[in-house]
Amino acid sequence: MRTSTVEIAPVRLDDFRDSPAGNPSESSDSGDDALLDAYSRAVTHAAERVSPSVVHLISHQSGGPRSARGSGSGFVFTSNGYILTNSHVVHGASRIGVTLSDGRSYDADLIGDDPETDLAVVRIHEEGLTAVVMGDSQAVRVGQLAIAIGHPYGFQCTVTAGVVSALGRTLRAKSGRLIDDVLQTDAALNPGNSGGPLVTSRGLVIGVNTAVILPAQGICFAIAINTAKYVAGRLIKDGRVKRSRIGVAVQTVPLPKRLTTRHNLRVESGVVVLAVEPDGPAERAGLYEGDVLVGFGGHDVSGIDDLHRLLSEERVGVRTPITVIRESEILSLEMIPAESGGHS
Repeated sequence: MRTSTVEIAPVRLDDFRDSPAGNPSESSDSGDDALLDAYSRAVTHAAERVSPSVVHLISHQSGGPRSARGSGSGFVFTSNGYILTNSHVVHGASRIGVTLSDGRSYDADLIGDDPETDLAVVRIHEEGLTAVVMGDSQAVRVGQLAIAIGHPYGFQCTVTAGVVSALGRTLRAKSGRLIDDVLQTDAALNPGNSGGPLVTSRGLVIGVNTAVILPAQGICFAIAINTAKYVAGRLIKDGRVKRSRIGVAVQTVPLPKRLTTRHNLRVESGVVVLAVEPDGPAERAGLYEGDVLVGFGGHDVSGIDDLHRLLSEERVGVRTPITVIRESEILSLEMIPAESGGHS
């Protein structure tokens, strides 16, 4: 039986270095490098465009034996010194200091503060400042690049990047009202980032950074810039955002199934009146403690959040039909909401 041997020539890595088809990792690495370069350029461009408008705020709270001090971020949105930030950064401050990106420092005036949306406007008296360019938060898409710029822990102009994780979130303000249309991002935020801008790869501001969910990783929130533009306009015009109120203390309660079936209600819960303000809109309309509000202005009310959304500025002074349940019976009443001082 004849046997034969076959000699196999050794394979050298150099044999493949000039042949992209022979080395798939070579072309893959080149593509990855190109993508990383494009990503880096986008973040760098956005940071260079927006950073000159980002400011560091120091708020001084007087009272007690020692003066408390807090810090946060903000951004210039008009060249004559109007700055947008979070309400919780400046709320109740006796003095507000602002440091620009070039190191210049100023005392700022509080123009207006809206805890209901956690937004505030302050102003420094300076002209010719570099202002951000506002984007359109309605045009934002999940997955797009999101870049946060601010002063966490006082470190000047820190940049973090991630993506828009979700749209249309709601966030509860300290006042108890829900803030609607909130952007969720995984761009890292830390204490001191509050009030800074969330921007696109083109450097357009799409949100105002406001909150972090602890101890979760990568769950951060920004107030949509469309909301911020509206609120800022109202704060500059009136110093506050007007809303309506009806003069009651309320609580969300479930409705018995027999009631919803009997009256063919579209809601399974309502708002029970716990207290009525003397001579307030609710009392003048004939609302009593124990009444359950299930309709307001032709809209269903299934809880406190529904009622808060319906108590808008447009309702102030306007005769509004309401639907209540009183001792198992449905009643239709009318009330005229007043301008809010911060309560329902």
